[in-house]
Amino acid sequence: VQLQASGGGLVQAGGSLRLSCKASARTSSSYTMGWFRQAPGKEREFVAAISWSGGSTSYADSVKGRFTISKESAKNTVYLQMNSLKPEDTAVYYCAAARTTVKLLQEGLADYWGQGTLVTVSS
Repeated sequence: VQLQASGGGLVQAGGSLRLSCKASARTSSSYTMGWFRQAPGKEREFVAAISWSGGSTSYADSVKGRFTISKESAKNTVYLQMNSLKPEDTAVYYCAAARTTVKLLQEGLADYWGQGTLVTVSS
């Protein structure tokens, strides 16, 4: 499975962006999908995840209420809607896929990683 992330860019604080992650193969029936990010000089951290059915989601405390993860199974695509962006959201965002639970993917146990897309939030 190859994952292609897109949608990053430069935005002012308070603005919004929507990231997309398109999978090369059908993932909706068996893969949990998620987003991670890595800021300069920091370790990669979990952002959000969604179960293969779409019925279960999980978010990092730092993005709860501002970010929303969703999926469009027919397009093998997962989205991350990011609202009320803050300068501390600046990072390279990576999508991930795993044949496991939301909880395990949250811990970074992914089978596949995308190449990353840069999000820069200016103050």
